Amino acid sequence: MALAVLMGFGAMVAAEEAAPNEVRVMTFGDSLTAGYGLPREDGFAAQLSVWLRENGTPDGVPVRILNGSVSGSTTAGGVRRLDWALGDDPDAMILELGGNDLLRGTDPSETRANLDTILARATEEGIEVLLVGLVAKDNYGPEYREAFNSIFPDLAEKYDVPLQVDFFGALPEKSSDQVPYLQSDGTHPNARGIAEVVADMGPRVQALISDVLKDRAAAR
Repeated sequence: MALAVLMGFGAMVAAEEAAPNEVRVMTFGDSLTAGYGLPREDGFAAQLSVWLRENGTPDGVPVRILNGSVSGSTTAGGVRRLDWALGDDPDAMILELGGNDLLRGTDPSETRANLDTILARATEEGIEVLLVGLVAKDNYGPEYREAFNSIFPDLAEKYDVPLQVDFFGALPEKSSDQVPYLQSDGTHPNARGIAEVVADMGPRVQALISDVLKDRAAAR
């Protein structure tokens, strides 16, 4: 099962120890949200938990961040492990996959189909989703770039889910100015970079939590 960070506590806790009325938000992604190369407390899940505690949650609801991200995961890998991840019973999902597809030059139609499968399943399960995209450059040519970059806005519109256009959107373009935000591999954000990403994405996560609370109210 995925490990979890509970807001208000600094350590990992068992997923079964649920606080009353808590909202369970799962990161479902790759190394960018898994915490690759970082101490646990500097990873995306831990920093998001702290950000929400410091900036507040809708109605003050307790929130548990479930780290369901796996370094190296592709969108196809996400489909294969989806049942396992949903065993932690998330109320919401931060869907961040596609980076490794992009690095491998995977056919964008395959990436699109895999993300579509995950979003369809989340919709079926009543899970609110924040879709996190990436922006391809010209490594594989303009046709590939256009096909890849259209995936995330198209699927966000199809499933009526909020979209974070680019995971790296809060960071400068890759240049000497971005070095302070990246690890030595030049790809993965360091702790400072993750802090910038979390600050940028945090308000969308707050809105995601609001959507969960609306769903609960409507179901009463």
